Amino acid sequence: MPETSGELSRSKCIVVFRPSGAVVEVEPGTLISEAARRAGLRLNLPCGGQGRCGRCLVLVEHGNVSARRTAKLPPALEQRGYVLACQAVLKGDAVIFLPEQEEMERVIAPAAAAAEKVASPEIFLVEADPLVHKCYLELTPPTLEDNTSDLERLRRHLSLDCGYAPVQADLNLMRRLVQVLRRADWKVTATVEEQQGSAGYRLIDVAPGDRSGRCYGVAVDIGTTSNVVQLVDLRTARVLGTASTYNAQISCGEDVISRIIYARQEGGLQQLQALVVDTLNGLIRQLAAANRIQPTEIVRATVAGNTTMIELFLGIDPQPIRLAPYIPAMTHVVPVRAEEVGLQINPEATVDCLPMVGAYVGGDITAGVLASGMADQEELSLFIDIGTNGEMVLGNREFLICCACSAGPAFEGAGVQHGMRAAPGAVDGVWIDNRYEPTLRVIGNVAPRGICGSGMISLLAEMFAAGIIERGGRIQKHLPTPRVRMGAHGAEYVLAWASEVGQEHDLVITEVDIENIIRTKAAIYAGITVLLESVGTRAEDIQQVFIGGAFGRYIDVDAAIRIGLLPDLPWDRFRFLGNTSVAGAYQCLANKERRRRVDEIGAMMTYLELSADNRFMEAFTAAMFLPHTDLSRFPSVQRLLLERQSGAS
Repeated sequence: MPETSGELSRSKCIVVFRPSGAVVEVEPGTLISEAARRAGLRLNLPCGGQGRCGRCLVLVEHGNVSARRTAKLPPALEQRGYVLACQAVLKGDAVIFLPEQEEMERVIAPAAAAAEKVASPEIFLVEADPLVHKCYLELTPPTLEDNTSDLERLRRHLSLDCGYAPVQADLNLMRRLVQVLRRADWKVTATVEEQQGSAGYRLIDVAPGDRSGRCYGVAVDIGTTSNVVQLVDLRTARVLGTASTYNAQISCGEDVISRIIYARQEGGLQQLQALVVDTLNGLIRQLAAANRIQPTEIVRATVAGNTTMIELFLGIDPQPIRLAPYIPAMTHVVPVRAEEVGLQINPEATVDCLPMVGAYVGGDITAGVLASGMADQEELSLFIDIGTNGEMVLGNREFLICCACSAGPAFEGAGVQHGMRAAPGAVDGVWIDNRYEPTLRVIGNVAPRGICGSGMISLLAEMFAAGIIERGGRIQKHLPTPRVRMGAHGAEYVLAWASEVGQEHDLVITEVDIENIIRTKAAIYAGITVLLESVGTRAEDIQQVFIGGAFGRYIDVDAAIRIGLLPDLPWDRFRFLGNTSVAGAYQCLANKERRRRVDEIGAMMTYLELSADNRFMEAFTAAMFLPHTDLSRFPSVQRLLLERQSGAS
């Protein structure tokens, strides 16, 4: 790697980025990743700039760059001039080549397709009874005899004609009111919002003419990995369309901890807030265009997300969440106006974030519990949302106890050599025969190029059943198959040869990958174990297991039980609900009783902080085997192993 010595003769470095041609001036000592950001270029930093993931690899074609000693790369890459952008600092002028970054998918689906992308609307459908209403008014014009002020005149008609009183208005609306009323010849549509927890209404908008038939809201799920927006007709509670895409914050970290660390950088918090708001605004614009409405006609937004995502969305520093005693800034967010957070809907629209419970159990989980209905049932139920974190809730209408475990992003495609998200080319199902030969199911029916979370669960279960790995996850190197071999990172199993995938390398899973997957499943099962022990019950007593999250829809129950991710229960007790975060947000948007109920659910939930619970580490260690150190917990797997031993003898 080129590097010169000596003092710089000037205080700025000129950096040219190829192939874009962007040029930026920065101070010596600036990270390449920061220089790229200032140049308006986006680099993926899945680990939050900690130098762990290797995804921000760039080529120094020319210049004075120094890599931190903590950034370790294969010698062959270093010799060719590659560095990690998040760890390499500029000491002088440089030309940097940015390899093509991973594309982020965007999905826009009409209401008919929303069931596949989000959740079945018939499951979560509610009666339309929103907090926002529109009322067409024909005001009596002022006269010398009736010299009532504009606002009081409007309030009088809202009370007499529509029954809305008292009504409050803010300064922004008052600045427009005078002109709107007169230009409309006193015939206007008023948009009012019932105030949660208190009597009265807030005036959101006054528009000329009769627009009472057009009243829209958006239900929003801010996920760590992906964002989902539903456009809802508030008069009918009908979902008009669903839009989703990856959360653009992924470029700054794939998990919440990485993003919290990234937020410590200068301007990092502001960048993260802008990235998620820009993502949501893009989805809102496309939904509005597809339904031929103006974004300003959207008069309410209900938002669900984990605690870190909500704080980043609001521009609140999330640092205390990752530091003991793990305290969030708030659990009940005061409603804010869209204009305050930069959401491009009606600027006076309320942005309502659903209640959170703790640092790692957020509004996405209270929304999920609401949507599942478990808080209204007598039977003992378990709700699980598996994503970059694993959150779970145990209980019924009498009690709810919850926790979250740092499962890691393995099931989201990170931490695994050939891991990827569930996109075309991802292996999402595996079957292995008695000759150790795999059959792969690939999303999009194209050549495999990686393996997604559901594929990892399937693969691990098949490798275990076929005897390729033992209970601790070690690959059996003596097997008579070329698919088991020693690779650069130790023992590995070949899923597909390079000639089959059309790439330079074979598609493999390594022992290191397997260890990461086992750690993820062990953390989730340990969390379930601690919840059960906390209320003095057993897994067999659980009558229903609700699995939320988009990823949960694709889990093979048999495979998940075989590796010890889910408790060994009859299949008919498992229900896959899809994205319950956006489903709960939709219910709260469309029906004010549902919105009131989610506050009650949040108040019912007792939060266990697992990092302060010694039982979690004991349960985690016990679950670091397939399926568990205690096989009696998994009788169906125990029978499978006995059958395999009988067959071998």
